Amino acid sequence: MSQHEPFMKRAIALARQGVAGGHGGPFGAVIVRDGKIIGEGHNRVLSSIDPTAHAEVTAIRDAAKKEGQFDLSGTEIYVNGQPCPMCMSAIFWARIGKVYYACAPADAEAIGFDDQEFYRQLAKPEGERDTPAIQLTEFLEEARDSYQDWIRREARIPY
Repeated sequence: MSQHEPFMKRAIALARQGVAGGHGGPFGAVIVRDGKIIGEGHNRVLSSIDPTAHAEVTAIRDAAKKEGQFDLSGTEIYVNGQPCPMCMSAIFWARIGKVYYACAPADAEAIGFDDQEFYRQLAKPEGERDTPAIQLTEFLEEARDSYQDWIRREARIPY
C-alpha cells in the first residue's frame, strides 16, 4: 500500500458520499498533517446553495476550524480531481504545501465540469474578460483609507 492510498481513498469516498447525498459534484478532499487527516470535505455547492463550497474549500474550512488557525502550513491536500482556479487560490491562501490529485481536468470536462474557460478568462486583460473588472478611481482615496485602518490596527494579525 502506498503512503498516499488511505488519503486518496478517503477523498474518493467523500466524493461518492456527496454525490449520494445530492450535495454537489463528485469531488472530495482531505487535508493531512504528519500522516493524519486534520480536515475533510466534499462538494456542497447544491446542498449549501454556495458556489464556493467546493471540496477543497470545505476541507480547508474544516481543517482551519479544527486546528484553530487559518495558516495550514506543513499540510498536504488530497483531492480526487485537480483543483479549479478558485480552489488553487484557496490552497495558496491556506499555505498548504502540496496537492495530490487523481483525475485530470479532461476527466472533469468529460462529465460537464470544464475549468478551462476560467483559465482562458483569467489570462485575458481585466477589461477584456466576459466579466470585466473595472477600477472606479473616484473612490480610490477613500478605499485606500480603509486599507490604512488595517495598518493602524495594533492588534492586526497578518496573513
